[in-house]
Amino acid sequence: MPTDIEISRAAALLPIAEVAAKLDIPPLAVEPYGHHKAKVAVDALPKRDATGKLILVTAINPTPAGEGKTTTSVGLADALSRSGRRTALCLREPSLGPCFGTKGGAAGGGYAQVVPMEDINLHFTGDFHAITSAHNLLAAMIDNHIYWGNALGLDVRRVSWRRVLDMNDRALRDIVHSLGGATNGYPRESGFDITVASEVMAILCLASDLADLEARLGRIIVGYTADRRAVTARDLNAAGAMAALLAQAVKPNLVQTLEGTPAFVHGGPFANIAHGCNSVIATRTALDLADYVVTEAGFGADLGAEKFFDIKCRMAELAPDAVVIVATVRALKMNGGVAKSDLAAPDVAAVHRGGANLMRHLENLAQFGVPAVVAINRFASDTEEEIAAVRAIAAAQACQAVVCTHFSDGGAGAGELAEAVAALADSGSARFMPLYDDRLSLFDKINTVAKRIYRAEEAVADASVLAQLRRWEADGFGDLPVCMAKTQYSFSTDPTRLGAPSGHVVHVREVRLAAGAGFVVAICGEIMTMPGLPRVPAAEGIRVNAAGQIDGLS
Repeated sequence: MPTDIEISRAAALLPIAEVAAKLDIPPLAVEPYGHHKAKVAVDALPKRDATGKLILVTAINPTPAGEGKTTTSVGLADALSRSGRRTALCLREPSLGPCFGTKGGAAGGGYAQVVPMEDINLHFTGDFHAITSAHNLLAAMIDNHIYWGNALGLDVRRVSWRRVLDMNDRALRDIVHSLGGATNGYPRESGFDITVASEVMAILCLASDLADLEARLGRIIVGYTADRRAVTARDLNAAGAMAALLAQAVKPNLVQTLEGTPAFVHGGPFANIAHGCNSVIATRTALDLADYVVTEAGFGADLGAEKFFDIKCRMAELAPDAVVIVATVRALKMNGGVAKSDLAAPDVAAVHRGGANLMRHLENLAQFGVPAVVAINRFASDTEEEIAAVRAIAAAQACQAVVCTHFSDGGAGAGELAEAVAALADSGSARFMPLYDDRLSLFDKINTVAKRIYRAEEAVADASVLAQLRRWEADGFGDLPVCMAKTQYSFSTDPTRLGAPSGHVVHVREVRLAAGAGFVVAICGEIMTMPGLPRVPAAEGIRVNAAGQIDGLS
């Protein structure tokens, strides 16, 4: 089988105007970025009476064996489209950090990809660069304000706004800046996060329009005075300029799948350190234009789906109609204790052992009141006995499990899944409800997620963290949802504890208030908001060949 990039290059792409026409997007609303990408001017779109069905694709906890969540999202959208249903796909934009690090790109794979793959995985339409610039403009204005007299009385020890870069670079996690004398400002400790962890990214993905975006930017808290009064981006008169930098980025991007299904690829917060969903604007736009909208949430359902439900759907008043949870025999065997090198050998017992992970996710999803179906993303080494074991695990939770071969067969390989999902979405059986009430205290919300989703015995935090949460509640932020930042590999905060661990303790070592985005981040375990590169980064194998094409992307 050809490589992903070979398949992408061989595809005959439709002009972007033809892709837009499939959703009746008028030409005046299409702002082309070349032949196969466009921004969509939402204000110029027609209004429909109907609203599409919202289908979330999530997965079991990721393993090196691979699950294929994005690939399944693409395959399902293509299969729904093939069946004659008016369908749109909504995905996040890839980050350069994992693209040049370990994880690779995020445009799907095999014959279930969004294209043009190279563009989407690299600079695309420049959204991430705009977010990085807007974030760092605010950082520059903070230090400039302090330099020119600090009229707001910012305590340099309590400046919380760091800088960002869309790259994995551990050397920038903790820095001291403004060295070199008085003309360079006041030296202080700070650091960098990766752009996908920026509050500006979260704001872009949760804003309803440009005006809401600017209002949210103004609410960003950059630090505190000596008497603990919050100082905001609005106080620094920064929100207008930041919004100007994001005026194009806030418009959703339109591309296509290999089979020509319209795809909105917009925004990209990480799911382990941020809320992990594409933009509200893109999702609402798709729901206004299509009858079925397939979207995904990052990493496993304990992170991505929980945040999709408790943050995105809560804020945007979205009500999903069905959930797909992706699993592979290989990943379940890894969760059952099989080494990666031994995954090709049949092992039904290991599938059953690892099936505890799938069962836990299905139990969790049921708490949100949305019906689910299991997509078995099939590998060539899977045996019928192992497939039967996965079906039995799903059946124990009253869920159907459907075998898919979209990686090798495109939308034709997800036809059965499309029919099962459409039946669920059309049934009207969804009774969506978030996990917790807005009125719970912030720490009780953290504890609720830890106990009911991670199955921890409890969440714990130092006295200083608890005191910080109480101060935010006193300041009027107690009704915000929580965004849990933890490892994606386990229900616990220990990435080596696979399967379905329970009775563990979730240690919250730090909390951050994202007042503009509208949530509180709880940083748990050893999770980093600025990842590092692996021993052999993917960047070592990426280059431009003699024909001017990019090789090495995956």
